Amino acid sequence: MKEKKYIYLNGDWVAPAGTETIPVINPCNEEPIAQVSLGNNEDVDMAVRYARDAFPSWSRTPIRERMEYISKISKAMASRQNEIGDTIALEMGMPAAWSRLIQVGLPIATLDSFIPILESYEFECSMGTTLVVKEAIGVCGFITPWNYPMHQIIGKVAPALAAGCTMVVKPSQLAPLNSYILAEIMDEVGLPPGVFNLVVGAGSEVGHAIASHHDIDMVSLTGSTRSGVLVAQAAAETIKRVTLELGGKSPNIILEDADITTAVLKGVFNCFLNSGQTCIALSRMIVPSHMHKEIVELAKSTVESLKMGDAFEEGVYLGPMVDAQQQESVREYIRSGIREGATLVTGGPEQPGSLKKGYFVKPTIFADVTPEMTIAQEEIFGPVLCIMPYRSEDEAVEIANNSIYGLSGSVWSGDPDRARRVARRIRSGQVFINGADFDINAPAGGYKQSGIGRERSKHGLDEYLEIKALIGYNP
Repeated sequence: MKEKKYIYLNGDWVAPAGTETIPVINPCNEEPIAQVSLGNNEDVDMAVRYARDAFPSWSRTPIRERMEYISKISKAMASRQNEIGDTIALEMGMPAAWSRLIQVGLPIATLDSFIPILESYEFECSMGTTLVVKEAIGVCGFITPWNYPMHQIIGKVAPALAAGCTMVVKPSQLAPLNSYILAEIMDEVGLPPGVFNLVVGAGSEVGHAIASHHDIDMVSLTGSTRSGVLVAQAAAETIKRVTLELGGKSPNIILEDADITTAVLKGVFNCFLNSGQTCIALSRMIVPSHMHKEIVELAKSTVESLKMGDAFEEGVYLGPMVDAQQQESVREYIRSGIREGATLVTGGPEQPGSLKKGYFVKPTIFADVTPEMTIAQEEIFGPVLCIMPYRSEDEAVEIANNSIYGLSGSVWSGDPDRARRVARRIRSGQVFINGADFDINAPAGGYKQSGIGRERSKHGLDEYLEIKALIGYNP
């Protein structure tokens, strides 16, 4: 079993001031794979001090030099892609083949995307006699989740480096091992000391210390809506900038003129990717009422063809929940769907018969789901699909928007203009039209209680910059 006794501060591996340790559990078999030493408030203070000291120099680093560092980090990650992917598979259960592709491929693509952004980004512009300058906001605190651990770290680290910010990163204590590899990479590429600092610890202590710290200028969280509320409350004390990527309950509207087979198949694969532990999962399939039965049967046969098992078993698409708590949470949502009268099509709350150990949940489909049901309103974050019938296009849009969330969505139609028109009516930060591929260059973020601010693209870079007006600069 691996032991991780150190945190990464100021370009060096040091023992944390905290004395607590926790095991990292393989959710496929419930066996410990590592022991991790946790940091505390004192470690956050030290990390912030180093980041503050490094900021003046790093923020003045030429743009071309920052681009070179980003490129080096990307190449170093690519050289260790299988190692990182397998590490994430071990600590949170995503099947290894998918983990290598998605869990590492996406952060590499994110890093690469900021190089052309920096090449064309206007950090200065003239407006009459005034020069408007965009400057790095300062020291940033990042609180990241376990479901896409490296992707969510890099989604914050990449634009911060591009902007000239320094940072303190707190990964999820459920899946921290990949972040140690990232710290090793930062060391290997020679990133100046203090620019990147890593403190592993509990959200209640280390996360709160970051959010409330008087010398952190910006805090960015990816996590649950409840966590977002707590971070925003803590950050309010010091009026720091806050960006939040939170929960989702994303609708997938299938119009009657769509290619039904393709729409349903892709919708199912999307919903059950990473065993449903994806904030943008299309977990509400909104379908024409007269096609409800046909679509339910197609979705059922598709889901029942998906293989569930150990992350390193060939052909597996569905892994476990990240831990026992998440497993029980998802099972309780399934029970609530049954209690509230939705039709259980496949799955259920029982342990899968062939898997005696591991935090597995049967892939589950509910039909005849109505908008007021708990499973239609709350983020389940597990392998559960709700199929909801509608009688008109307006009703489909109404169902889609009947949510406190607005992170993502999807619409399918054989008429591209109709699909575009309906997509414009969905109140979410992004909408996929007719199964469009994931776009690393598109801004990501939410409406309503799905968050504040944007990640990726030049809009993501904007979040890490302050705007200064130099009045009279141009006489």
